[in-house]
Amino acid sequence: MEPDGKPFFSIYINAEAGQNGRDTYPIWLKTELSDEEQKYKDDEAELGRFTALTERINNFVENEADPSANGIAIFASLGEGDYFEVVQLDVPFPESRFHSSDRPHIFPLARAVHENPRYAVLWADKNKADIYVFGGETRIRSDVDAQSKVESIENEVTSGTSAGGWSQQRFQRRRENFALQHAKEVVAELEEVMKKYSVEHLIIAGDEETILPVIKPELSKPLEDKLIGSVSIADYQSEDEIREKTLDVVTTEMATLQMKEVERVNDATKAAAKLGTLGVEDTLRALANGQVEELVIASNIDSIDYSKKKIKKILKEYEPGDDTAPTDATVNVSDAAEIADQLVMRAINTAAKIMFVKDDSLLEDAGGVGSILRFNMNAQAGG
Repeated sequence: MEPDGKPFFSIYINAEAGQNGRDTYPIWLKTELSDEEQKYKDDEAELGRFTALTERINNFVENEADPSANGIAIFASLGEGDYFEVVQLDVPFPESRFHSSDRPHIFPLARAVHENPRYAVLWADKNKADIYVFGGETRIRSDVDAQSKVESIENEVTSGTSAGGWSQQRFQRRRENFALQHAKEVVAELEEVMKKYSVEHLIIAGDEETILPVIKPELSKPLEDKLIGSVSIADYQSEDEIREKTLDVVTTEMATLQMKEVERVNDATKAAAKLGTLGVEDTLRALANGQVEELVIASNIDSIDYSKKKIKKILKEYEPGDDTAPTDATVNVSDAAEIADQLVMRAINTAAKIMFVKDDSLLEDAGGVGSILRFNMNAQAGG
């Protein structure tokens, strides 16, 4: 959407319950809305629109918000389009923030989504398996229960009944056959779930001695490539317990990937082909040209450093010739949040991948921004 000169609100809410188990954000939100209302007290028409919008926001928070959501983002405009959009996430935003500008502030939302990628957890025991998909806006669960025939084998064989001679050998074979068949069925279901929901990371969980050794050999090559770790969990009580016990594996994996990706950017920038950029200025220009394959950007907006003069020049160079937006709708180059939004927005609009880097030191010398390029403009021109 293009700015129309009217105020646009981006409201990020950390909806985690407080120490007493209750939501604390409604009081914060009412305070922010009250402070914002003061800006329109001299304009009756604008004040009326803001009052109506405030009622709509409060109604959503009080009556429609998902109680299980830990992060809520509300985007709303005082413009004629009556824009109102809400995103509810399983993960919280680091802090609640009320952002008023002439355009959406999307950086915190993009960061929350990309820093918390979808990952699947396969938990299995001898008789059943549960598949969870965490990350994104929803949780997904798929149960893989043993069939009645298999259950009867489990009752007879896997309960540990003692038998001697040939009978014990037969029972052992039936136990192994059951485990193998169970593993094959579970893996087949897992592949379908991960494909359906575009999941790129996998963790398997179960008893370390009896289940994991049976499941791992049955993983296909694509699943092996997505496997980032395993966790020994013989039993669990809730989805939250599964998520809590596997989140450390995901966090460690993401930190490793971020470090490797920054190294890749550095190498690509130094290579003769020049298929990388370091710095806000060069990366913004490459994004404007549609060159960027992957944007690598610091999670902390305060780490994004650039030359205001150079950024203003680049934005001017790539300004649409038929731009009909109001003259005051230009990007404020003094606001790092708006520049961060520009980078993320242009990456999304050109189908570039985005990786947020939590460790500020990794991109410190590059002003917090770099990229991998699809092609080099100079190389193409020379060819």
